[in-house]
Parts: sequence; C-alpha cells; structure tokens
Amino acid sequence: MRNSGWIPEGASGKIIPEKVRIGINGFGRFGRLVARVALERNDIELVAVNDPFISTDYMAHMFKYDTVHGRMTEADIYAEDEQTFSFSGKKVAILGFKELSEIPWGEHGVDFVVECTGNYSMKDQAAEHLKGGAKKVIITGFSKDAPMFVVGVNECDYRSEYNVVSMASSTTNCLTPLVKVLNDKFGVVEGVMTTVHSLTATEKLLDRPSRKDLRDGCANIIASTTSATKAIGRLIPRMNGKIKGMAFRVPTADASLIDVAFKLDQCVSYEQVCEAIKEEAEGSLKGILGYTEEDAASTDFIGDSRSCILDAKAGLSLGNGYFKLMAWFDNEWGYSHRVVEFIIHMALMQRTPSHFQTHHARESQ
Repeated sequence: MRNSGWIPEGASGKIIPEKVRIGINGFGRFGRLVARVALERNDIELVAVNDPFISTDYMAHMFKYDTVHGRMTEADIYAEDEQTFSFSGKKVAILGFKELSEIPWGEHGVDFVVECTGNYSMKDQAAEHLKGGAKKVIITGFSKDAPMFVVGVNECDYRSEYNVVSMASSTTNCLTPLVKVLNDKFGVVEGVMTTVHSLTATEKLLDRPSRKDLRDGCANIIASTTSATKAIGRLIPRMNGKIKGMAFRVPTADASLIDVAFKLDQCVSYEQVCEAIKEEAEGSLKGILGYTEEDAASTDFIGDSRSCILDAKAGLSLGNGYFKLMAWFDNEWGYSHRVVEFIIHMALMQRTPSHFQTHHARESQ
C-alpha cells in the first residue's frame, strides 16, 4: 500500500527556493528507508551518509535490494568510489567517522542530521553532530530528555530554537494519534496497550548473547517492554499516567499491530468510536491515521505510509465505555515518512537561514 502522506499546516505550492539538505548517521534499516523516502521527493536532498562500519559498495547493494520493501528498479544505484554513492545521477557523499563531533556535516552543506544508529538517544549525545556543522538533529527513537514530537499530535509545539529533537518510536507514532482522537472526542479515562511488533535489530536469528534481553531469539514470541506508553504523557500531557503497556516481539519481518483497551468518559457505541476515527482519517489526519474494514493481515500493510490504520472489524465494545481497538502500522516505512515530513515542518518553522523558509506540497509516495 502506498499512500499520500501528511501535508504540514500552512504549506502551499512546491518548495521555494531550495531543497532542504539532510545527512544520515547510520545506514541500517531506518537510515536506508529515510534515504529512500528523501530521494523520492523533490523538496529534500540527501547529501551525505555517515557509517564507519559499512563499505560504499555494500551500502549501494543493501540500498538497492531490500528484502521487505523490494528492489529499487526505477533508479540506477551504484558506488562511484569509496567516498561517493550515486542515485540516478544524484551524488551522495559517504563518510566513515566514529566520533559524532568529527563528522564534517558543515563541509557538505548539511542542515539536518537524522540520527539513525539507535546509539545516541540522549540530547547531549546527539548534540555532538552540531559540532560538525549540522544545524538540527533528529533522533529516530525515544529520548529521555530531548523534545519529542509525533506528526499529527504535537508538531505545532516545535520551536525553531530546538536544535535536537526526538521522533519517538514507531509504536508511539501509531498509538498517539489514536489516543488523541479518542480523548478529544470522548475523553480517555485510562487504557492498556499491547504492541505485537515485528523483528527489530535487537532480535537474533540464532541463539547467541544479547545485550538487551535474555529472551531475545528470532524463532520465538518474546515478551518485552515498550517506550510508547512512557512517551505518551509527554506528547499528550492530559494522558500522563493513564496509559500502560507492554510489547510482544514476533518473528515477522515488518508490519506491526497495537491492541488497546480503553475506558472512555462517554458511554458511546463502537460504531460511534469507529466513525470518529474514520472522520479524522479522512480529514485533518489524512495521511497519518487510516481506517479499514477489509479482512487484511499484517503483510497487507507493508508499504503503507500511514502511522496508524484502525482495523474496524477487529475491535469490539466491552460495554460501559470500555472498548478494545486494533490498529496496524508499517513500523519501518510509515515511521520513515514521518521523519522526513517532520524535517520539512522544521524547515518551514525556521526564520534563518533564508533557504529554510520554504513552502511545499506533500508529494505522493
């Protein structure tokens, strides 16, 4: 499924006058998919990638051939040399620095750095990119201390003085738009969420030591934790302490599910809940929130760029204001779109330099 994404409020026309220039640190799953999204757009330019652990030839190969999202057949992708990657004639500088402060982002004209390694989630850690000339840093994951944003929920709280921000997790990006709609429409008293999440880099294909969880192993269903319910109180302050949750990691390559039980203030019907979500999915949250009544399974949502797709047939009413809802999300592709779209939103908010003052229309993916 390929869907048109979110359009930042106030955006009109195509980008004027220059593209937003980004760099990526870490060319793993998120790094490569953020690059894919960026290279498919005409309002953003990928100019540099830093990863000291992957050769340029291997970068080009992994970027072109993706087991989950398929081969990029429409583009000519190859490594020109050890320092240059070519994407249909567009040249991307390849860097190999281990220390963040040493990466020369400024020399390559990079304005925004997307921190995709998963190793630098604290604000002070990610801020090391600024020493190399970057102007802004976006952390692709939960951060305990950096300002955190989810598109469709609190992006309007972004201020131009924020130099390091977090985009929370893919699960958070699925959960919070759903909670926001329900709370705005009916009031949420409390909730419990379980995310059934596809494999991440943490899980091991074979039984071997894990730094994070003794239970990690690809051929298992693994009970785990989630940062989503920790983040929601920061993103929607009225929800602080009201939503609890956990995770199950399952041996699928991509596409995940949240299973949420809510107690609402109002005793409405399940049909009214679904209608409220559908209305927002077709309105102000189009491109972020989705709604389906189809008999779909997880792989049907691979390649869907929306953050959250309510499965109307899978939910139910428990009576007295209690509801159980299911929502799907492509934890890689959808999240990568939100990262790129939020970079554009940040650029629109800048007053200086002048080329940050841009207007654009969201391109269909």
